[in-house]
Amino acid sequence: MPASPLRQFAIQAAAALLVLSLAWPYYGMRAANLPWPETALVIGGVAFLLSLLSRQPPWWSVMHAVFIPLAWLVGQLAIAPGWFLLAFVVLLLIYRGAITGQVPLYLTNAATAEALAQLLASRPQMRFADLGAGIGSTVAPLARRFPEGRFVGVENAPLTWAAGWLRSRSRSNVEWRWRDLWQTDLKDFDVVYAFLSPAPMAALWQKVRSEMKPGSLFVSNSFPVPEVAADRVIEVDCTPSRSLYCYQL
Repeated sequence: MPASPLRQFAIQAAAALLVLSLAWPYYGMRAANLPWPETALVIGGVAFLLSLLSRQPPWWSVMHAVFIPLAWLVGQLAIAPGWFLLAFVVLLLIYRGAITGQVPLYLTNAATAEALAQLLASRPQMRFADLGAGIGSTVAPLARRFPEGRFVGVENAPLTWAAGWLRSRSRSNVEWRWRDLWQTDLKDFDVVYAFLSPAPMAALWQKVRSEMKPGSLFVSNSFPVPEVAADRVIEVDCTPSRSLYCYQL
């Protein structure tokens, strides 16, 4: 089953309801207080089991196991609610893509940007789009390297978009867009680059195939298109190691 946010919420809710529906009557009949530390651990264990049964990715199973126990521990710290609201707002402004599209913030390192520059050396006048451009760690160095090219960064998280805009505002060959990548028309780009996550790759490939023109190039950092062989894979010598999956349209 797909690892959608709604499904993860449903797993946590099901685990909590199952455990509490048994624990509350049991301790209530004995006029005893519910042992919250043990209950939180049991809820985490049940959520972990449900995630395994529904074939969620391993990292989701771990998150399910620790979420309620950690929530209980944090609750014991008596932190003012305003701090949680502030943390939520800041995280939303930075990691909006992780919530709306299962796309966390990944930054392209200098070695990967250099590998991209070498790959694109034969396209100095390219029109290049970075989908999920973050703070401009791909667009900024490429725009400096290829002054005759046109570069578009697409980002929908407000704070990361602002950081990328500040970083690239002095470059006349860069356009910085605050927009959802799914609302970006790809037909005018010679090269499209993405560093997203495994979750959207199948749908993104369908968008790429339907919109990009013949002869254009799609490059995915680290996450290949499922069940589609890349025309070229470039292994970047960096830590952590990165692979660039190149698909010629």
